[in-house]
Amino acid sequence: MSLEKHLFLILLVVCQIVSPTISAKKKVGIPSEKDMAAYLMVYFKDDTHSLYMALSPDGYSFTDVNNGQPVIAGDSIALQRGIRDPHIMRGPDGAFYLTMTDLHIYAREAGYRETQWERDGEKYGWGNNRALVLMRSTDLIHWTRSNVRLDTAFPGYEEIGCAWAPETIYDKTEGKLMIYFTMRFGNGRNKLYYAYTDDDFTHLTSEPKPLFDYPKDFSYIDGDITQVDGQYHLFYVAQEGCAGIRQAVSDSIHSGYVYDDAWYDVEPRGCEAPNIWKRIGENRWVLMYDIYSIKPHNFGFRETSDFKTFTDLGHFNKGVMKATNFSIPKHGAVIHLTAKEARRLARHWGCDLKF
Repeated sequence: MSLEKHLFLILLVVCQIVSPTISAKKKVGIPSEKDMAAYLMVYFKDDTHSLYMALSPDGYSFTDVNNGQPVIAGDSIALQRGIRDPHIMRGPDGAFYLTMTDLHIYAREAGYRETQWERDGEKYGWGNNRALVLMRSTDLIHWTRSNVRLDTAFPGYEEIGCAWAPETIYDKTEGKLMIYFTMRFGNGRNKLYYAYTDDDFTHLTSEPKPLFDYPKDFSYIDGDITQVDGQYHLFYVAQEGCAGIRQAVSDSIHSGYVYDDAWYDVEPRGCEAPNIWKRIGENRWVLMYDIYSIKPHNFGFRETSDFKTFTDLGHFNKGVMKATNFSIPKHGAVIHLTAKEARRLARHWGCDLKF
C-alpha cells in the first residue's frame, strides 16, 4: 500500500468518527446582554407559510435579511407543507432553538391536499394539525430539524385537534428545555400546555401538562413567558369576545399563574401572538403582537418598565417602529444577537446592514 493511500484511509476513519459528534450538538459561547448589538425578528406570512428573518441595529427599524423572501420554505420542513407561528430563543448552550406550528391553512389552494383541513373540520376544528417543527442552529444558517407528532408521542393524544404556537424556555430548576403550546382535544376548548424536550431538541420527553387554567369558559392560546426579577410573566390570548392580550404572573415557570382580568393591548379589533422582548441595556421591554383582524395584517407594539403600565408605540410604519422592506408579517418573535452574529447572518443573505 502506498503512503498516500495509507494516509487517505486514516483520514477517512477519523472523519467518520468525528462528523457525527460535530453534527449532533456543538456548544458555543453564551454572550451576555452587554455583548449584544442587534435584534433578530422571526415571522411568517400567510401567502407562503414560510419562515422570514429581519434584523435591526436599534430595536426600532427592522430590515428583512432576504428582501422580503423566505429564508426557509415551509414546504421543505413541514408535514403539512407549511409553517406558522415561529418562535426563537437562545438556549443555555448558546445555540438557537426555533419552534413552529406544522400547519398550512391554504394547503388545498396550494395543491398540497384535496381537502380544506388535514382531518374532518367538524370533528377536529379549524386549522387542525398534529405536529410541531423543532429546529436547532449554532449560526442561524445551518439547522437540524425534527417533526414532532403529538398524536403519536404519548397514549391518549390520538384525537388532539391542534398543536399550535410552540415556544421554548429553559427551566433552570429542571435543567431542561421546556416547550409550551396551544392544544385542544377534538374540536374542544383551546388551552395552554407544556412539556420537556431531550437535549438534542428532537422529541418530547414528558407528557404535556396544563400550564395555566383560564377561569372562564373560553379558549386561550399563544402563550409567551418572560422571566424578570424572579417572576414569570405569561402573556397570552384570551378568545373572549374580541380576542386580546392578557397577562398572568407566577413565581414558578409552569404553575401558579395568577389570573389578571386586564387587557394589555389597545386594539379595537382582535389580536394575537404576544411576544415580549427587552431593549438592550435598558430597563424597558416591548410587547409585540399580531393584529390579524386588520387589512393588511400588521404588528402592534407597546412598551413597559414594570409590566403594569404600558406606553403605546403604534404599528409598524405608523409610529416609531419601522419595517423597511417587508409588510404583512404574522406571529413574530424577537431575540438579541451579537454584532458578529448579526453581520454573519446579514452577509449570508446579502443584506446591507452595519452592526
